[in-house]
Amino acid sequence: MTTVNKDALFVLVKSLSKSEKRQFKLYAGRLGVNTNAKFIALFNIMDKMKNYSEKVILASGIVKKSQLSNLKAHLYKQILISLRLNPVNQNIRVQLREQLDFATILYQKGLYKQSLKILDKAKNTAIENEEKNVAYEIVELEKIIETQYITRSIPHRADELAIQAKELSAQNLMTSKLSNLSLQLYGWMLKVGYARSDDDIKRVRNYFEKQLPVYDIKKLGFREKLWLYKAHLWYSFLIQDFLSCYKYAHKWVSLFYEHKEMIYLNPVFFLKGNHYLLESLFYVKYSSQFKEVLERMEAMVSSKIFPNNDNITSLAFVYTNSNKLNLHFLEGTFKQGEYLVRIIEYGIEKHKDRIDAHHIMLLYYKIACLYFGMGENKICIQYLKRIIENKNLKMREDLLCFARVLSLVAHYEAGMDYHLEIQLKSTYKFLLKMDDLHEVQKEMIKFLRNLGNIYPTDLHKEFEKLHKELKKYEDHPYEKRAFLYLDVISWLESHLQKKPVSEIIREKSKLLTR
Repeated sequence: MTTVNKDALFVLVKSLSKSEKRQFKLYAGRLGVNTNAKFIALFNIMDKMKNYSEKVILASGIVKKSQLSNLKAHLYKQILISLRLNPVNQNIRVQLREQLDFATILYQKGLYKQSLKILDKAKNTAIENEEKNVAYEIVELEKIIETQYITRSIPHRADELAIQAKELSAQNLMTSKLSNLSLQLYGWMLKVGYARSDDDIKRVRNYFEKQLPVYDIKKLGFREKLWLYKAHLWYSFLIQDFLSCYKYAHKWVSLFYEHKEMIYLNPVFFLKGNHYLLESLFYVKYSSQFKEVLERMEAMVSSKIFPNNDNITSLAFVYTNSNKLNLHFLEGTFKQGEYLVRIIEYGIEKHKDRIDAHHIMLLYYKIACLYFGMGENKICIQYLKRIIENKNLKMREDLLCFARVLSLVAHYEAGMDYHLEIQLKSTYKFLLKMDDLHEVQKEMIKFLRNLGNIYPTDLHKEFEKLHKELKKYEDHPYEKRAFLYLDVISWLESHLQKKPVSEIIREKSKLLTR
């Protein structure tokens, strides 16, 4: 959750590990003349700061205000160069770009043969590692060099390069179309949300079918297949076809295990694919396979071949722990999952500059659900307040909505009747503004509003009535998602059967795994 008003250079300096700081100082001090350079002095000041302050920098006397902007830009550039030289960041993509730069320099010096030798080797590596955009750039540079220096060792060189360029161009075009479709569907999800009616599904289906390019699956490479499965996944999410979500998320993850070398090159896509696979398994309540996928993902992340940098570590933290919570929800083992709270709280503080507000609030919501399942309603309310009082959460109104509904239920369970009345009024106002209310939410609000008029002797009947009403929506194509945020059915059954909600969920989980 990067703070918007933070200085970009300050954020970069604070993101450096101890080894990266040490390497930067060695890199910057490689020439004796740099020992007392102003940009090194600025780095040392910023490194010691807890919060960015321009006044502290200017008070140090190392730079005038009029020069500060240029000095900061220079330091920023030097840090990036140092990071680029770090072996940790030397992946295939960076190495290919470096080879392309070397070849360009050699070409400009007129050393055509040497340049072509580097390009040919880099091109083969690029194609092997599905870096077809770089491969296309290499072929284009080869074509330019061939116009200056004709190599007679390979017959029909011009035809060969022309065919290669045409094939790579077609593959890149297919990737571009599929990645555009995937991105547009994801944008649709954020802007409009899930389909809520037959008309919504028709609009999404028409759009998807119109934009999906014609393809032959046998001719698609790793990269094209990856974007194809992504596009299908987002389409499936939009129409709330969770079995189809599972199908394409499984294809996505299997693709990586079939091409294990791609896990190292694309660790973020590997993590996201596993996360969506776990999410779809959670939606279809397949707990046994959920556990297997989670364990396999954790084993890969902790293995020696898996890349390790700040961004990947932050993503792995979010996806691993949110899905560990989901596993406890599936199995009804709420108390056993409480140990995760301290791990998540520590992780949020550690990774807060690299995790967006939505993911942090989603973790808080899951923790609130964990405590609700344990019967710790007051702690549940504390975590929900962090979401409800968050003024920056604009993209996911559904999360705010369900947080408020769960807060109402938790207030009722905690016996906080006075607070419940206040909560009801504010929640009702909020939901009216949303214009995106599920029938499930409407029935819940109606029930909670009438609680004050129900005699204690009639409470059991009212629970039965609400249970019967909500059961109608449990498998409804456009309403069932509401139960994924809050298992109201199990909560009602816990009251009707006079059992803890965790016991009800455990019993259901056992029935599903038989």
